[in-house]
Amino acid sequence: MRLLLVEDDAALGEGICDGLRLEGYTLDWLQDGQSALHALGVESFDVLVLDLGLPRLDGLELLRRLRAAENAMPVLILTARDGLEDRIAGLDAGADDYLVKPFDLNELKARLRALLRRSAGRARVLIEHAGVSLDPTTQQVRYNGQPVVLTPKEYLLLHELLAQPGKVFTRERLTQLLYGWDEEPESNTLEVNIYQLRKKLFNGLIRTVRGIGYLVEGRA
Repeated sequence: MRLLLVEDDAALGEGICDGLRLEGYTLDWLQDGQSALHALGVESFDVLVLDLGLPRLDGLELLRRLRAAENAMPVLILTARDGLEDRIAGLDAGADDYLVKPFDLNELKARLRALLRRSAGRARVLIEHAGVSLDPTTQQVRYNGQPVVLTPKEYLLLHELLAQPGKVFTRERLTQLLYGWDEEPESNTLEVNIYQLRKKLFNGLIRTVRGIGYLVEGRA
């Protein structure tokens, strides 16, 4: 799961980045609305965590432009504006959820999991497919009931592919998922992680789409 955080408070932004990266998210952080608007136009993210009081471009205006461009990505507003009118304005502008500062990091994590679950059209927390079960809350993976130990990047890949079976993910998209702007991807890291997942689970789970990328078949 790749997140974009737009927050101009340096201390808060660093704390959120540290906490969510420990949770396994790939997270990129920007501190003004104009830079975020540009990034959203050229790169792909799973969730936007958006402050409202931003320099250069206000968070509400950024959100309105995002929705006007028919970008349906989940958006969680993170703000100190706790008035009823502010919450209504944020939701009417296209936000999916609203969290008022100060907040507990565990609540932010739970809200993000719920947003990702709803965006994938799933009612249940547990993801199950072809004998593989993945629990996003605990990040535990089992195959035929037996626990499977994965590295953080293997888990990220498996979660993305299992959450949307039948969808073809390009190599570029999956590489972006594994590495944010602060990391330099190795040339064959995606292929190595796919190989390891096949080895730890079963070879037929992830199919290569020649010249494009990978998918998990839609039917279990």
